[in-house]
Amino acid sequence: MKLFYQQVLSFFLVIVITLSIIGFSMMNFITRQAYDNTFSQLEGYADSMGHIALKKDPLTGRYQQIKPSFLDEFQQVMQVQNVTIRVFNEDNEQIYPESSLTPYSLREDVWQELKSGKSFRIQNDYLNNQPKLSTKEPYSSIMVPWFDGSQLKAVVWLGAKVSSTETTIKQAQQNSIVALLASVSAGMIISLVIVWFNLSRIKKLSKATKKVGEGDFSVRIDHKDNDEIDDLASDFNKMVESLKLSDEEIKRQETRRNQFMADVAHEMRTPLTTINGILEGLRYDAIPVDSKDKSIQLMQSETNRLIRLVNENLDYEKIRNNQIKLFKTKFDGTLVLENIVEQLSGNAKKKNNTLKLLSTEPVFIYADHDRFTQIIFNITQNAIQFTENGNVELTIYRVDKATRVKIKDTGIGMSNEQKRFIFERFYKADPSRNNVGTGESGLGLAIVYSLVNQHHGQIEVDSQANKGTTFTLTFFDLKSKKEVDSE
Repeated sequence: MKLFYQQVLSFFLVIVITLSIIGFSMMNFITRQAYDNTFSQLEGYADSMGHIALKKDPLTGRYQQIKPSFLDEFQQVMQVQNVTIRVFNEDNEQIYPESSLTPYSLREDVWQELKSGKSFRIQNDYLNNQPKLSTKEPYSSIMVPWFDGSQLKAVVWLGAKVSSTETTIKQAQQNSIVALLASVSAGMIISLVIVWFNLSRIKKLSKATKKVGEGDFSVRIDHKDNDEIDDLASDFNKMVESLKLSDEEIKRQETRRNQFMADVAHEMRTPLTTINGILEGLRYDAIPVDSKDKSIQLMQSETNRLIRLVNENLDYEKIRNNQIKLFKTKFDGTLVLENIVEQLSGNAKKKNNTLKLLSTEPVFIYADHDRFTQIIFNITQNAIQFTENGNVELTIYRVDKATRVKIKDTGIGMSNEQKRFIFERFYKADPSRNNVGTGESGLGLAIVYSLVNQHHGQIEVDSQANKGTTFTLTFFDLKSKKEVDSE
């Protein structure tokens, strides 16, 4: 069953059950109220009759009005109200209306209760073996004893036809039924509107979900934050935004992976082609004897290049999966930077760059010596690669409970967009240099970032396009590092 019909059926059942309970209660109340009104009216008549009938003659001391003439007059008045009267004397003999037959008397059990001062209310004297006021049709009646002090003087029995009361009840019931039917109709119309409104919002969610399933992450659902469906719409929008970012990231990673594979293929093809060509030449003695040593050196250089490409990938995977162990010690960081400057000076000269270390005094640092060297080497080599006819400067100095290293260049720099991704795997800030045969895989800065994080250090990048880049690395002291880990 569709949700629409389920909701409508639910609303319909709730409305019908609720209104049925209300209607049943109203019917009972109307019936009870109608009979209560009848009894109250009859009891009012009985009290009025009693006050008049029990007046004594001041001379004789007899009751003047308990006699047929008075009761006839009262009966004529009561006929207008469709009320019938019977009166019994203190001996349980019917004295009104008079009959030529044997006088009617009340049952003994009823009479005893009347003598004790109890009044009777009979809703329908044709039910439950009640005393009958008439043998022709049912009456709603009361029996009230009249006392003079503690002495019973008479009992009056007043009755109104049940049909009169039931007519009033039926009219009230008909009005109630009409009101209930109108309420059911109005409730169903309102329910249909509510169900349609809510289902239309759910359908929007359903359509939007299908679009997302088809790969459209631009879909959004308008909402007003009024209820749970609006909360669901808000969560849906957040989910789609997250999926969009994830999809974009997957596409970026896939693009970079494809580019990386193309770069690796290119980087490996060149040395492999060179090595294969030299081996062919050596095999067929096509290389002069005086050139063999140079050819072997070239093969060794190209082999080392291939090994570096493979090692960079293996190294990154180990670092990323926390499969390396750091052996931290305290050592002279200035000396490490001096060695790196010496190693890369040749590369800097090839690009007409000036590579220099601005620090001369020993500055001690707490880190893994080999990995620290790898970090500074990768960043410095990257700075040289993207700088021409410029400067690359290294600085190391102490700050509060830490050692800081800055590597500044005057190269091509980066935009804010490029800065967001430079530490991601396979990313290259300058794609135009992908195929220049440098052997760069796009893993250098990703390795740097992972190693700095494993040192619990910090790395910051400040760069502007065409103005250069500055990397700032902070390595905390042993005591400070423990404090950071405990926080």
